[in-house]
Amino acid sequence: MSTDIREGSLEAPTRHPIEWKQPDYYDREALNAELERVFDICHGCRRCVSLCNAFPTLFDLVDESDTMEVDGVAQEDYGKVVEHCYLCDLCYMTKCPYVPPHEWNVDFPHLMLRAKAVNFREGGTKWRDRVLTSTKAVGNLAGIPVVAQVANAANKTRPLRKLLEKTVGIHADAPLPEFHSRPFRSRAKGRQLAPLTAEPAGRTTGKAALFVTCYCNRNTPGVAQDLVAVFEHNGIPVTLAQKEECCGMPKLELGDLEAVERAKEVNIPQLAALVDQGWDIVAPIPSCVLMFKQELPLMFPDDEVVEKVRQAFYDPFEYLMLRHREGKLNTDFRHSLGKIAYHAPCHQRVQNIGLKTRDILALVPDTEIDVIERCSGHDGTYAVKAESHNISTKICRPVVNKVKQAEANHYVSDCPMAGAQIENGMGEADPGAAESAFSLLRTAYGL
Repeated sequence: MSTDIREGSLEAPTRHPIEWKQPDYYDREALNAELERVFDICHGCRRCVSLCNAFPTLFDLVDESDTMEVDGVAQEDYGKVVEHCYLCDLCYMTKCPYVPPHEWNVDFPHLMLRAKAVNFREGGTKWRDRVLTSTKAVGNLAGIPVVAQVANAANKTRPLRKLLEKTVGIHADAPLPEFHSRPFRSRAKGRQLAPLTAEPAGRTTGKAALFVTCYCNRNTPGVAQDLVAVFEHNGIPVTLAQKEECCGMPKLELGDLEAVERAKEVNIPQLAALVDQGWDIVAPIPSCVLMFKQELPLMFPDDEVVEKVRQAFYDPFEYLMLRHREGKLNTDFRHSLGKIAYHAPCHQRVQNIGLKTRDILALVPDTEIDVIERCSGHDGTYAVKAESHNISTKICRPVVNKVKQAEANHYVSDCPMAGAQIENGMGEADPGAAESAFSLLRTAYGL
């Protein structure tokens, strides 16, 4: 197949809606035909070989086949490629020259999503993966005080971790998050919000509703606390929605699109009501921001309420930078931060907002930032599975090496899960811990 780059590939990528409500979306024969078409294009290009393990898996299957072409690969082996795609979106946004509006119309991540959805509907999903992606249910259970203590202790006990690997398939060396019996949303209930008056600036209303996220609520409540402290120090009132479900990204990556819709039916009305009251929306986890800014609008392209929420949703540092451009950011920093190794996670990079975390931290005097724009290989569940943990560690190794080479005072990632993955890769030889950019900014302010 010719791989000439056509004129259309020089235009900005466009995304087509996800046709998951159409019956033929789940047709296995139609899916395999599309997989073969796209795999043949990828085989002729191979530009994305270094991004993740999905592409090396595909190319090895092709090279080891009798024909050394895609037609020599057994269709039952297509799933081996699919299971290594964790929908980081980097191939679509940064590498592939054949994305729409190119006539070849290659959207590798959303084709993998379709394959995952078909696999899920056909009952091919492991029980372990269903549990791991039920983030709110797991958090609520592990958040019971006694259960939290037992779970946190078990996560640090080597014999129990080895048993967990053999029985459940969660790798003994994978970093597992700590569970807090008192989640952020409970802590915030009795909290007196600062008496602030919102000041609009540019596109921002000057008051923010925080979508806390499952992870920050149960596993890293300090990240959410630091975000609120920074926002309020900048005169931005912060509130919470009355109810909050998982954003849906873990179930999206599993292919359970009906579960994504159920979460959407809870979250969107709550967030839309806040938008109607003049609140902007922010979330501290890039994957959750991406879910509301991209995936839900593509799954529900005709839903005006979903679109309303999308337009009001911001990455927190994107939000602060928008206000800084209007002279509304407090730049009275009391402490420098020294040298920072900053990891920009995939789901933030593909939002096409630029490196806003870096730009805000760079405002702190006597602060130097080394930016690392490589995947950590975590993906929420990929890094903890027994069959993919070592691969995820290999993907993360260049990031770890860059952090070590930086010899920085701090290393941070906008994604706390990626931060934990990097910290795990640093090993015991480096006692430092991954930090939150909100925590560093709070320190710089002297709060």
